[in-house]
Amino acid sequence: MITIALAAGFLLCGYEFIRAASNSIYIEIYGGDKIAYAMVAGTVFTAIFLYCYGWLITWIGTRRTLLFTSLFSSTMMFCCYLALQRGIRPAAMATYALREAYIVIVIEQYWSLINSTLKEGHAKKLNGPITGVGSLGAIAGGLMVKRLAEPMGTGTMLIFAAVSLLPAAICSELSYDPKNEPAPSERERGKKSLALRLFLKSSYLRRIGLLIVLTQVISTVLDLRFFALVGRYITDMDARTAYIGSFYAMLNTSAFVLQFVVAPILLTYVSLRFIHPAIPVIHVATAVMLIIKPSLLTGGLAYLLFKAFDYSVFRAGKEIFYIPLSFDSRYRAKEVIDSFGYRASKGGAAGLASLAVFTLGSVPGVAYALTAMFSALGWMAVVRKLVRQHDSILKQSPEGAQILED
Repeated sequence: MITIALAAGFLLCGYEFIRAASNSIYIEIYGGDKIAYAMVAGTVFTAIFLYCYGWLITWIGTRRTLLFTSLFSSTMMFCCYLALQRGIRPAAMATYALREAYIVIVIEQYWSLINSTLKEGHAKKLNGPITGVGSLGAIAGGLMVKRLAEPMGTGTMLIFAAVSLLPAAICSELSYDPKNEPAPSERERGKKSLALRLFLKSSYLRRIGLLIVLTQVISTVLDLRFFALVGRYITDMDARTAYIGSFYAMLNTSAFVLQFVVAPILLTYVSLRFIHPAIPVIHVATAVMLIIKPSLLTGGLAYLLFKAFDYSVFRAGKEIFYIPLSFDSRYRAKEVIDSFGYRASKGGAAGLASLAVFTLGSVPGVAYALTAMFSALGWMAVVRKLVRQHDSILKQSPEGAQILED
């Protein structure tokens, strides 16, 4: 768990480099109003990565698949850097789409390993700190980008991102026990698909998928609303950049406290049936505040609280849902839900928002807050049923859990 947490730290440190660089390069070449197209491209890249992942995990196993996807992503980043240096404009789109795809494919493999290794009691204590080490990497990456981007150039940040995947790959390799690598059962052995059939049979997996869709709709609309308010209230570019930097510093600090202190205590001493429904209640409250009094303060608060809880208590608690499930669910179906579902929901929500603006000319700000509020209400309904199903699975024998999952 120490080495996989360090892997997450290196991975997320590098992600800050490519996230900042890809955004800046894309805006420079195509303009900020066309970001939605890049989000859609990210969904396509994620689907391609997932398809290849489904074959790789069958051919070479979980450990080698993680190593391959990490090194392949590093190589692709370096290729994007070279293409941009040669003035190949579509490389800006490719860099953005690659950044959207690789991070979810690799990080979810980390969590598949964690969920295959920890018992639920240990997971409740350790999942928060594991995400916390990842946040330390992200904070370090953000600070380095702030210091290095201007003197070294935006393009060079892609090299830092590519290099960061090398220590991440080493740490993830050390996390595997060579004698006890997670492997499919005899019934699951030899499959080359992403176990999509499980979604037809398992309402449990479908509910986890719906949960991800609802959370990412909230994330997207709060993101769009907050940055619209930032643009309205802070018109000076340098002042706006400083504000955004301080905002993300506050967000990461809040997430850090929640990851190392709040999440372990809550998950250890409070039942999941209380924790999970309480999170969307907080988001309903902040959405209502944003509806009643739209301002930079309420918009920032709604977005900050969503992201802080999403990175900490929600992530740590959500991963527990996968622990009692089969190999196919932990390594195949999980990637579909938490990688493709995550990106497709984000891209779809952003695309619909862009379409509404294109069709209507503008969208009232209250529409974003209302969407967040109703999505959070849907989240409450879904997660209550999901917790009940999780509790039922734990009451079964291992064989009974598999039958209930199917």
